Amino acid sequence: MRAVSKSAVAAGVASLAFLAGCEGPIDYDLRGNVGGFSTADAAQAATANRPAPDARGVITYPNYQVAVARRGDTVGDIAARVGLPAAEVARFNGLQAADQLRDGEVVALPRTVSAASSVDIATIAGTAIDAAPADGSVRTSTLEPAQPAAAPAPAPAGPEPIRHKVKRGETAYTIARLYNVPVDALAEWNGLGSDFTVREGQFLLIPIKNQAAPRQEAAVATVPATTITQPGQGSPTPTPPSATQPLPDEEIKPAEPAPDVTAEAPTTQSNSALGLPVTGTIIRTYKKGSNEGIDIAASPGSPVNAAAAGTVAAITADADQVPIIVVKHNSDLLTVYANVENITVKKGARVKRGQKIASLRGGDNAYVHFEVRKGFESVDPEPYLR
Repeated sequence: MRAVSKSAVAAGVASLAFLAGCEGPIDYDLRGNVGGFSTADAAQAATANRPAPDARGVITYPNYQVAVARRGDTVGDIAARVGLPAAEVARFNGLQAADQLRDGEVVALPRTVSAASSVDIATIAGTAIDAAPADGSVRTSTLEPAQPAAAPAPAPAGPEPIRHKVKRGETAYTIARLYNVPVDALAEWNGLGSDFTVREGQFLLIPIKNQAAPRQEAAVATVPATTITQPGQGSPTPTPPSATQPLPDEEIKPAEPAPDVTAEAPTTQSNSALGLPVTGTIIRTYKKGSNEGIDIAASPGSPVNAAAAGTVAAITADADQVPIIVVKHNSDLLTVYANVENITVKKGARVKRGQKIASLRGGDNAYVHFEVRKGFESVDPEPYLR
C-alpha cells in the first residue's frame, strides 16, 4: 500500500467547502504534510543512525535479527547469504523469494542465524555427484580452502528498537506519528523508497531517538577556609565593616519609568473582521502549502472562542483523535479550530462572535491551530484579525 497521494489530500481539502451540507463524520487530518498543520517540529526529536550490519548484512539485537539488502538483491539472495530457506524468509516478510529488494531495505529474519562457515556442504556434494565419470573410475580434485566464517558485528549499544509489523491501512506517515519519529528517519532506517511506500505484513525498525546529553553537575561552591581554634579557646569575632569606616551617604535618585516591553498582538476589537480565538501569542505563522493557518499559544485550559458568528458545520478529529471544529460564516468563509478539547457546542449549533466553543489542551500542546478558508482555498488569518 502507498502513502496518501497529493491528489487525494487535495480532494480532502476541497471537500471542506461543502461541510455545511455533510451529514456523516469526516476524517480531515489537519496534521498531514499538505493542507494541514504539523506538530512534528515540536514533538519529534532527532534520531540516531541505524547500526552498521556485519559482512552478511545482518544486524543482531538481543531479541531478533534483521538483514539489510544490497543493490540487486532478491529475498532468495539474502536467505542464501544468511543460511536460511528462501521460502521461510519470504513468507515471514509477506514476500516471494524472487521479489527484488531496494538497496538498504530491511528484511526481518524469522529466527536467529549464527556466523556459520561459508562452505555449503550440500552444494559441494551435489556438484561432486554430477561431475562423477560414468565408468565408475575415481578422480581426485583439489578443493578450494574453506573461507573463514564471517565475523558478526557486535550487538549495537543502547536500547533495542521496536520492530513494527505494518497493518492494513497504515502508511509510513501514520506509523511515524504513532511512534513520534520523523518519517524521513523511518525511511532511512528501513530503506523505503522516495514515496515512503510500505506494505501490509512488512516489518519496520522504529528509529531510536538520540539520548539527551547528561546535565552537568552544578559547580560546588568553594567553602572559604576558617580558622581552627583549639579546645577551650573562643572563636574569633569578625570585625564589622562599620567599625573601620563609616558607610557613605546613600544618594536616592528618582525612579525612571520602565520601558514598555508589551508585545504587539492582533487586536480583538469589534471592528476587525474576525476575533482572536484565544488570547495568546502567535508561535507559527501562515505559509501556503506548509502551514495552512496560524498556531496561537496560551495557558492550558484557556477558552477557545468563535472568531465570528456562524454555524458549527463539523466536529471531527485528526489521526490522533484530537478534536477539530469547523464553523461556517457568511460570504463563503470557514474557520477551523484544531488541537482543542472539552468542546461545548454541537454540529449545527449557531454560535456568536466570542462564544466559547472549546478549551486549549494541557501540557506542551497548549495552542490552537486556527485556519481561515475562503471557498476551496486557505488564506492568511492575520489580516482578518487586524
